[in-house]
Amino acid sequence: MPIDVDLIKRIREETGAGVLEVKQALENNGGDEQKAKEELAKKGIAKAAKKQDRETKDGLVYAYVHANGKIGSMISLACETDFVARTEDFKKLCHELALQAATEEYPSIESFLAAEYVRDPSKKISDLIAAVTAKVGEKIELKNFVRLSVLG
Repeated sequence: MPIDVDLIKRIREETGAGVLEVKQALENNGGDEQKAKEELAKKGIAKAAKKQDRETKDGLVYAYVHANGKIGSMISLACETDFVARTEDFKKLCHELALQAATEEYPSIESFLAAEYVRDPSKKISDLIAAVTAKVGEKIELKNFVRLSVLG
């Protein structure tokens, strides 16, 4: 069964997986886009797990202030190199994690990582980090976060 090149390109852009990985996932799943994405996500999590013994020496501190100016957050997200810290994928992840940190009080980094993602409750925060780790090829680690509120 021939696989549509535009479909491969779209999935590749969404997941960060290689062209051959996307093509293989589509072939494995009879051309089913959703099942192919799920297979690629599982592979991405496995890739991220392999990188967990690496050392993170770079990253960004990112601040988020909610539109009303009454709630904000700040995170420290680490990666292996400044090259990855400057990528749009890493910066977008910083924004999403800081946004999440502003939504409620989390008692620890572990509870934050296990929390449901506010934009998609089917995903955990750790899934977001694993997906970007797989895409950029470096370990990414949340070092710290804080939520600030004038409301108490």
